[in-house]
Amino acid sequence: MESSSPSVPFPLLQAPVESTYRACTIPYRFPSDNPRKATPVEIQWIDLFLNSVPSFRQRAENDPTVLDAPAKAEKFAQRYTAMLEELKKNPESHGGPPDCILLCRLRELILRELGFRDIFKKVKDEENAKAMSLFEGVVQRNDEIEDDGARVENLIRGILAGNIFDLGSAQLAEVFAKDGMSFLASCQNLVSRPWVIDDLDAFKTKWTKNSWEKVVIFVDNSGADIILGILPFARELLRRGTKVILAANDMPSINDVTYLELIEIVNKLKDENGKLAGVDASNLLVANSGNDLPVIDLSSVAPELAYMANDADLVVLEGMGRAIETNLYAQMKCDSIKIGMVKHPEVAQFLGGRLYDCVFKFNEA
Repeated sequence: MESSSPSVPFPLLQAPVESTYRACTIPYRFPSDNPRKATPVEIQWIDLFLNSVPSFRQRAENDPTVLDAPAKAEKFAQRYTAMLEELKKNPESHGGPPDCILLCRLRELILRELGFRDIFKKVKDEENAKAMSLFEGVVQRNDEIEDDGARVENLIRGILAGNIFDLGSAQLAEVFAKDGMSFLASCQNLVSRPWVIDDLDAFKTKWTKNSWEKVVIFVDNSGADIILGILPFARELLRRGTKVILAANDMPSINDVTYLELIEIVNKLKDENGKLAGVDASNLLVANSGNDLPVIDLSSVAPELAYMANDADLVVLEGMGRAIETNLYAQMKCDSIKIGMVKHPEVAQFLGGRLYDCVFKFNEA
């Protein structure tokens, strides 16, 4: 079940999109590989998706909106596992050869066919409520930092700390089940700089000299990620006179925030004068990206977003799925930031970094 509207390429991608853009960052295979034999990298990634099946099944069997949820959750686990095993034997099956987009899409298709629309709804609502109660305190702490460069670094660290709340990662789903996530502790415990990709100093220099007119931010997870990471950063941009477009998923996928959920979050956080903790938010817009996966192919976005984003001068892609596993090397016609935390050992290995390392890639137009 795909989103219903037609899609167009994101207008700020370097043209010609057909030849210069490839969504997936990590090549699972090369042209010289045997098309009928799975490569070691394909097997490694298929195993990663296999390892996450139990946590998805558990979420699904507890979905109160689905009749016979436990039986259907078991059916999901069996069908998705069988598909993944088949891809190992024959990488050309199921629309392969596989990449991270296909592996995510097959999982979502099976869930949706069985009637599971949003298996992370309950945890998203709980985390959003928790994070909203902390929002004022987080922005107040940021506002107390007088130095411009130090303040923006603190905001960037907040985005990376918030990005830990990712239930698509099997290890993090486990950590989360045990003791939840403390946002402040996460901020303080980020791995030391320099990060595996670290252009933060170059960005801080530009930030202190320059302000952008319009920024598009492709957002990631619910909870601390969007509310304590992205929204304080967006608020700081608004305060500097920048228009901000937050592009969120059309349909639910893992614990990613949807655009309808995000509209509701922003409305709840604004006061009666339309201000976000004292900052005028009339230049803040929420857009439907047209996407329904935890990764994104920018050659295919909602036309409304393309129209709104056409004249933006900074694009921010946030989160491991949108900024690292896809789009890390995507070239834009304007300034761009790819920011996220490395939450899979396979990604850390590819980048030559540590697990829970950070990526902050800043490219000027």
